[in-house]
Parts: sequence; C-alpha cells; structure tokens
Amino acid sequence: MAAPLVEGAAAAALRSVMNRARQAAERSGRRFDQVRVVAVSKTKPVSLIRQVYDATHRCFGENYVQEIIDKAPQLPQDIEWHFIGHLQSNKVKSLLAGVPNLAMVQGVDNEKLANHLDRAVSNLRRDPLKVLVQVNTSGEISKSGVEPSGCIELAKHVKLRCPHLEFSGLMTIGMPDYTSTPENFKTLLECREKVCRALEMAEEQCELSMGMSGDFELAIEMGSTNVRIGSTIFGPRDYAKKQAD
Repeated sequence: MAAPLVEGAAAAALRSVMNRARQAAERSGRRFDQVRVVAVSKTKPVSLIRQVYDATHRCFGENYVQEIIDKAPQLPQDIEWHFIGHLQSNKVKSLLAGVPNLAMVQGVDNEKLANHLDRAVSNLRRDPLKVLVQVNTSGEISKSGVEPSGCIELAKHVKLRCPHLEFSGLMTIGMPDYTSTPENFKTLLECREKVCRALEMAEEQCELSMGMSGDFELAIEMGSTNVRIGSTIFGPRDYAKKQAD
C-alpha cells in the first residue's frame, strides 16, 4: 500500500497532474483550457483541500452528500464544487441548500432525480444548475447510470422539461475498480454524437466527463473535457473513517 502524502505533497502532485493533462490535451490537438481537472477530495480533511486550493486550484469534487455539506462551509466560496456519482432523490434538497456554490452534478441517471433537482433549484431561487447525464458504459449491474440506449431520452428530458437545469453533457465511471477502457470511452463518445444530433447541439457544447487517476491522459486524448482525479493528488483514501461515520 502506498504511503500517505506528506504535508505539501498534494500541491506538488496537483502541479504534476496539471502538466500531464496539459500534455495530453496538446497531443489531442486541443487547448488545455478545454479540459477541466476536478480534484476529488472524498475522505480527505479540509486542511488538505486548503493546501490544493492555495496552489490556485478551484475545482473540487465529492461523492458523499454529508461530506460535501460538512466541508463546503469551511472553505472559500469561490470553490467550484462538483457532486460526482449516484445521488439519492431524498438528499437533493439538503445538498443544494448546504452547498450554495455547487457548480455541477455528475451525474443524473434517471428522470425522477432530474425532476427533484429541477424543483429544488427553483425553490431555492438559485441559478440553473449544470448537470451531466451518467451513462453506464461498462454494462456492470452494480454501476449507476442509464444504458447507452437510453441516454438520448434522459438528455431530452433534462434539456426540454427541466428549465432550472442546464444539460451540460455526459459522464461515465467505468469498471468496478474505477478503471476504464478505450471501449468505455468510445461508447461515451458515440452517445454524445447521438445526443447532440437528437438535441441539435454542437458537440463542443456537450461535455464528456471520463477519466480518473489511472487513465485520465488516455481519456483526454480520446476527447474528455472533464477528468476526476483523487488519489493521484491527495494520496490513498481512508475509507475506515468514512465507514465509522
């Protein structure tokens, strides 16, 4: 097992990730500002997030509602928070009320959740919330996400029937061990092509969130606009604390 990152190492790790992401973007013929790096801080203390923030990073992600609600008020309001993964409908109100600077939900995997988010945004009178539709590209039963065949209808629902949400693209989590394969990424690219054709959107307006610590360079080279990097920046996660909460 890898040793935990020492004090100050997270900022250095962030710089390394940003350089690698920049080089991957250049290899794909894109500008680096077309790729968003989300630093995923689940199970990590506020002090470590602050270290990465002080290294000028502003985009962070969390996977657990209670964790992001606890952390967000302790950190600067100019952070752009992303909620990543499966979100239960009954936790939507507390998430939106507890994190005023929530910038995006990755991802919406059913119409019921989209409707709950839409109503909560309206009731809180906040600006439209950006959302990504989550697609199950690996076919794993344990994974959340709509089947590729259903992504057009769900994207249509968000875009046309949820006026307080902003359909911003598609995301996938990949395999059970959180790795992905070129096939997973290719499936999401194909889904984007179909969704954009159905919604008459330019593909450049439809984000792709794919790629994590082990495969983000490949994901960027294949067209990802949004990569979610956790342990490579923050070090191994301590799930024992999470399980004890």
